[in-house]
Amino acid sequence: MSTIVATLGTDRARRLRAALTALLVAAVALCAPFYFAPFQVFQLTMVLLYAVALAGLNLLVGFGGQISLGHGAFFAAGAYTAAVMLDRYDTGHLATLPVAAAGCFLLGLGFGVPALRLRGLYLALVTLAFAVFLPPLLKRLEPVTGGSMGLTVDKPQPPAWSGLAEDQWTYYVVLAVTAVALLLARNLLRSRIGRALLAVRDNESAAEVMGVRLSLHKTLAFAWSALFAGVSGCVYTWVIGFVSPDSFSFVLSITLLAGLVVGGLASLYGPLLGAAFVMYVPSVAQDISEAAPGVVFGLLIIAVMFVAPTGLAGLAGRVRSTVARRLTRTTTPATDDDRSSDSDPEPSAPPTPADPAPADAEPVGAPPRTEKE
Repeated sequence: MSTIVATLGTDRARRLRAALTALLVAAVALCAPFYFAPFQVFQLTMVLLYAVALAGLNLLVGFGGQISLGHGAFFAAGAYTAAVMLDRYDTGHLATLPVAAAGCFLLGLGFGVPALRLRGLYLALVTLAFAVFLPPLLKRLEPVTGGSMGLTVDKPQPPAWSGLAEDQWTYYVVLAVTAVALLLARNLLRSRIGRALLAVRDNESAAEVMGVRLSLHKTLAFAWSALFAGVSGCVYTWVIGFVSPDSFSFVLSITLLAGLVVGGLASLYGPLLGAAFVMYVPSVAQDISEAAPGVVFGLLIIAVMFVAPTGLAGLAGRVRSTVARRLTRTTTPATDDDRSSDSDPEPSAPPTPADPAPADAEPVGAPPRTEKE
């Protein structure tokens, strides 16, 4: 590792490591459906779509510095947009994706305007109220949403040329949507909008002095977050094939926020880790205790946050840096100074007094004596 860093430089070595990691992850993701059972492929598909929702929430909470407990409402809006289009208007599955994204973007934009005057707990309370009243509203709109019975739609079917099963084809479709969404979130954070969000999060007064429009970027943070949630909800309809108001209670919003915190705020890999936590940990909690899975789920969250206060992404970064440090120490040869400083010096014997010189001893450097002398 130290030889690679010395040869390529720190920046090039970091880019090479990121490229190799991306290739490895892509290879694993592409080969996964052929090595797992259909139910496990379904779980991986759910992890991918939850990662899209958490990427949007990360823009708002992790990088924007705002709080939202109503992310599940935008998720439900995207899901019902796709379900209504598929059931009532018999449109194609891909046609529902841009409509759900645009509709949720406008919904988030409209919701972000009144939220400008609120912050902290007040903003969290308002967003939670949005998530609480949406399911009863969906039940009352029975002619459109199907009421409490919900809507059942067809899942995307694999084309004949693919030779894939239904679960494998759905997985690859969701994988493509997730890859595009995460790439969009990454580029967005590296753009002027992302830098403005970071400035607003760190210091609003300083950001305003530097020319950042607080109202615009705070509203856009809600809008972009809602867009990603709408895309995730639309894909959820494709995967499940059924939507109902009870599937989008306010517990979903709390779970998504908990997953983001556990995965790691303000991290590009946090949404993926948080999505895996949201998908698999409730199943583990159910296996541990069928009577009280919520208690076990809460205890597991507390345990993870105690071990990794900055989230699983931060823990992975600390482990990687520790391993790299140890590899560097073992591959770098120690110098003589390092060896002398590392080894314990041997105790030296006390100096012995010098023997007194005899009276007729010749002084050092004196010429040899002759016989006459």
